[in-house]
Amino acid sequence: MKTLHVDLGRQWRGGQNQALLLVQGLLDRGHATELIAVLGSPLARQAQDAGIQVHAVGHPGARLQASLQVTRLLKPDTFDAVHCHDAHGLTAAWIAGAHRRAPVVASRRVAYALTRNRIALSRYRSARKIIAVSRFVKDSVLASGLPDTQVEVVYDGVPLPPQAPRYRRIAAPPLIGCVGYLLPEKGQELLIRAMPLILGKNAGCRLILAGDGPSRAGLEQLARELKVGQAIQFAGHVEDVSQVYRALDVFLFPSLAEPLGSSLLAAMSHGLPVAAVAGGAVPEIVEDEGNGLLVAEPQASAMAGAVLRLLDDPELAARLGAAGRATIEERFTVGRMVEATLDVYQRL
Repeated sequence: MKTLHVDLGRQWRGGQNQALLLVQGLLDRGHATELIAVLGSPLARQAQDAGIQVHAVGHPGARLQASLQVTRLLKPDTFDAVHCHDAHGLTAAWIAGAHRRAPVVASRRVAYALTRNRIALSRYRSARKIIAVSRFVKDSVLASGLPDTQVEVVYDGVPLPPQAPRYRRIAAPPLIGCVGYLLPEKGQELLIRAMPLILGKNAGCRLILAGDGPSRAGLEQLARELKVGQAIQFAGHVEDVSQVYRALDVFLFPSLAEPLGSSLLAAMSHGLPVAAVAGGAVPEIVEDEGNGLLVAEPQASAMAGAVLRLLDDPELAARLGAAGRATIEERFTVGRMVEATLDVYQRL
């Protein structure tokens, strides 16, 4: 099977990571793949480094240039499917009329309903299949009026560390933290507001926030106002984020309505015990008391309580960490994601 992939993201986010893992997985299985990506973007660079054939388009004007690339590449019988990994890529393929020459697959990674604008909806109606990263996202697509038969759920996959580290007994001082872009909806404010309560019971605890984004200045100001700034490290962008997972004792996932949660999956793959807000697709991953702790409402007291339980009970933390790792092995590996996507292609 030969597939053409389009992703016009200029930053390195979860969607670009999954696109790269998918294309690499297809190549490893003997399938021919090519990628249209933005010149100089992290995805384009990493794909080229991996030996993937990349057709680079400039920015600004990436959608128009990508549309011209799709038109040039999509000759009769050249590709079995065109997979658009973001909305801009889907727009480019739609402008090029790709759906008239090959089946189009569109990934959907966000949970807000599709606009009911007729032209905007036409892009998604042109796709033979829409791949939603969770049931939560699928429901948002169906709420826009698209038929159930058009939408498939394929969960993200994460690489498994060669050997999950054995969960160590909580050291003093313990390190808790999360990984993610700093945005209001990602919920980092909740963690900062929980810190006074956590420090009141465990004065040595430290919080690391790995990631950057528009909310950083406001979060740093809040930490100063709450007089917890000395206990919080704003790490900014971390190139090798696996170092963060290996350093942590407890992983926190405060996102308020997450479409899935790539960093949550990665943390669980490292055998970390997790405490997460029970919003969005998180309950599709985390079973409360089974493979993690769920916080029913985004309240600082509830999050602090979950953190302190894990810090105070190493046996509970170890059990949940091991169960989380098992969940990833069973349901959220890269191999499973690639095979599930291939199955969608083969049923087009």
